[in-house]
Amino acid sequence: MTYSRRTLLTALGALTSSPLWAQGAPSFPHRPIKVVPFGTAGGPIDTLARIYGDKLQQRWGQPIVVETRPGASGIIAADYVAKAAPDGYTVMMTLPLTHVNNVILQPKLPYDPVKSFTPLSMLAVGGPMLVVRANAPVNNLKDLVEFAKKKSSLSYGTWGNGSSAHLFGELLAQQSGTQLVHAAYKSEAAAHNDLFGELLDFAWANPATARAQVQGGKMKVLGVAGTRRVSTLPQITTFSEQGFKGFDLDSWIGMYAPASLPVELQNTWVTALREITAMPDIQAKLISFGFEPLGNTPAQFLEVFKADFPRVSELIKAAGV
Repeated sequence: MTYSRRTLLTALGALTSSPLWAQGAPSFPHRPIKVVPFGTAGGPIDTLARIYGDKLQQRWGQPIVVETRPGASGIIAADYVAKAAPDGYTVMMTLPLTHVNNVILQPKLPYDPVKSFTPLSMLAVGGPMLVVRANAPVNNLKDLVEFAKKKSSLSYGTWGNGSSAHLFGELLAQQSGTQLVHAAYKSEAAAHNDLFGELLDFAWANPATARAQVQGGKMKVLGVAGTRRVSTLPQITTFSEQGFKGFDLDSWIGMYAPASLPVELQNTWVTALREITAMPDIQAKLISFGFEPLGNTPAQFLEVFKADFPRVSELIKAAGV
């Protein structure tokens, strides 16, 4: 018995689309995975991406490549991930700047924060710290305001235009009636170099960096933004505790994949991320970075994301950015 070419092609198509054929396909993951962190190499998110990458590599037996794409307040990295194939092999670890702040401040982004991504998990929440040189003649936020009034203006550095640190700096200027001049850097470390070089009067830092620099005698912390004190520096009071209102907005660390990621791959990622975040050594590491471990579901991640939009919009309006 013979078959026509069309019949053979039809049969082959039916076979390749059948469950039996799918069972023969390589399981995920079967090749290296790329994690794109917010910021520069050696920065806090890059460091956390490598820590999570080690755990993922142990779990899945495949190399985890951490590839930084810094610049433009995280837009370059987010756009790269948004345009990647939705196959589970490219994900992003980021801060609210790329998916909340930038969207409000820059309406012509090359990506959509919802339509271009698949949320995986919000790993942790926390807040940035306002820091000065160890020899600065100020010890709290009110001292800083009085110092700014005496000098007529102060300069400060952050890790990007529109970042929470930038917005908090502008809100502080507005509330205190002082002139605080913002300088945006590609990384936290670059801003701190200029702070130590006396090119800036103050800066912002993640709690892990602040703690290390405080212990090294190079820095002191005047206050922490967000809703809570940091367990590794419990003596540092929040802005609210010092009488400054509107700074009670937490930052977060989240993981995203490109849009249209198949549900089964999303579930694989979510399960891995939540189980890794629950590990005692990872929780200790997140706490040492000044973050409260979370590891929520995509639905919970989306709820926090939606709630952040009006809060950040109000902060931007209040800060006059």
